[in-house]
Amino acid sequence: MDARVMTVAYFSMEIALAPELPTYSGGLGILAGDVVRAAADGKLPMVGVTLAHRKGYFRQTLDADGRQIEAPDPWEPASTLPSAGVDATVAIGARHVRIVAWRFDVVGFDGGIVPVYLLDTDVPENHSEDRRLTDALYGGGKAYRLAQEIVLGEGGVLILDALLGTDGIATYHMNEGHAALITVPLLQRAHGDVARVRERCVFTTHTPVPAGHDRFDTHTVAEVLGDERTALLASVDGLDRGELDMTHLALQTTRYVNGVAMRHGEVSRAMFPGRGVRAITNGVHAGTWVSPSFAALFDEHFAEWRGDNAYLRYAVSLTPAAIAGAHDKTKRALFALVKERTGVALDPAVLTFGFARRATAYKRHDLIFRDLARLRRIASEIGPIQIVFGGKAHPQDLGGKGMIAAVHAAAKELGDAVRVVYVENYEMGVAKLLCTGVDVWLNTPQAPLEASGTSGMKAAMNGVPMLSTRDGWWLEGHIEGVTGWGIGRDDVALGEDTSSEDAAHLFALLEETIVPTYYRNPEAFALIRRGAIAFNGSFFTTERMVAQYARHAYTVPVSPMPALV
Repeated sequence: MDARVMTVAYFSMEIALAPELPTYSGGLGILAGDVVRAAADGKLPMVGVTLAHRKGYFRQTLDADGRQIEAPDPWEPASTLPSAGVDATVAIGARHVRIVAWRFDVVGFDGGIVPVYLLDTDVPENHSEDRRLTDALYGGGKAYRLAQEIVLGEGGVLILDALLGTDGIATYHMNEGHAALITVPLLQRAHGDVARVRERCVFTTHTPVPAGHDRFDTHTVAEVLGDERTALLASVDGLDRGELDMTHLALQTTRYVNGVAMRHGEVSRAMFPGRGVRAITNGVHAGTWVSPSFAALFDEHFAEWRGDNAYLRYAVSLTPAAIAGAHDKTKRALFALVKERTGVALDPAVLTFGFARRATAYKRHDLIFRDLARLRRIASEIGPIQIVFGGKAHPQDLGGKGMIAAVHAAAKELGDAVRVVYVENYEMGVAKLLCTGVDVWLNTPQAPLEASGTSGMKAAMNGVPMLSTRDGWWLEGHIEGVTGWGIGRDDVALGEDTSSEDAAHLFALLEETIVPTYYRNPEAFALIRRGAIAFNGSFFTTERMVAQYARHAYTVPVSPMPALV
């Protein structure tokens, strides 16, 4: 049967829409923002749904010892965005909660528009507790989180019904399990026929880490969802031994499930046997993440790159000198920001590594500090090194906070032998400079816990090679000495700790390959920059990624195209 992509509703608990809107916490939200930007570029019929998060995630400050201090990061939707002009009501516990929506139009490079609706419960009619439900991203206890997921999933479907009609959406895409309660109104509409619901739903899982999968106990489910919805989910085997596991529910109610890298697809199939998990490797939005100096270089040599990212492959025709010149401008812009934020003046002539991720234990920020004496010796005898860090730890993640403190402790011990700075409050604007302005992007998660990772893709588009453990997307993008360098083995089993061998391999690469090449053979280093752009920057894009979703997950039988309101 002939098929085409019909209107897709993309549900995500966080979407990074603009640097000034604190509606995201990190990688998941940045990816979601890049997805809707790519959809707008390609004029894909899509709408986005998220929460307003009036108090943001949090603003991060760090004391002298690297202790993280959190503060709200508030904004006011009414003074920033137009109203969508519709509302909906959902039941949470014994109360009815009114939801309104704000609209943010994501505009593509050629005029395509993807409207994103930000759901908000801060309206006078609601109980004071319910008015706070769309305040804090990933805040509060279990009951608060489940209530938020009702607002996102069930409330989002009802808002779209009011905007587009009950048949206005052909495919509901759950970006992580947070959105799995979209199935409640769909099941009600289908009179409990889960096969009909599956026809309309697809699901992307993003993590093999247990903490990344929301799970709610029977008491919380009964208290927040109530008997009727609990019974409905139980009738389609949506509960797991009476508890609500949002990933389990999503797996039960979707026709297409994917991981976010080829290796992550393998890990997910082992985690969820019999579910037929596929894989679509993540990407990043080239128009957003290419730095001004590289954008000018690309415009001069292959101006079509914004509308067809595959043109970045033609970076193979750029001279090493042109690439080095564009990178030097971006590096100096980063160092100006570092000076402004930290007071530390870094040297543009020094080999600079970047590491900026969500701070959590398995990301292993401290791997490069496992042998401080050897790091000092490399910097002293082969060539100086600087390292710029960034990233927030979830307020309840003590291990992540410990990683930040460990970086600060190492920085104090190293002193001027290896300059280490940590840039506070990592967000989109900082990310663009940090990913693009360093010389090497460092990524050291414990394999195979890195589902994909996208920061190294942003770096690659800007001629920054990656030094990373062999996990996530890097297993697909790594060509040794051409796009960067790989640490450790590519066959690490789930639960295996390879920190000692990974650290040894990391230091060997620094001492024998990376630092000597940078200082003694700059033209060879510039060729690696070129390889990162041509081989990785041209492929690991949301343009390619969204096209794969359209081809494999979003296609439906031909029917009249619903109009977007």
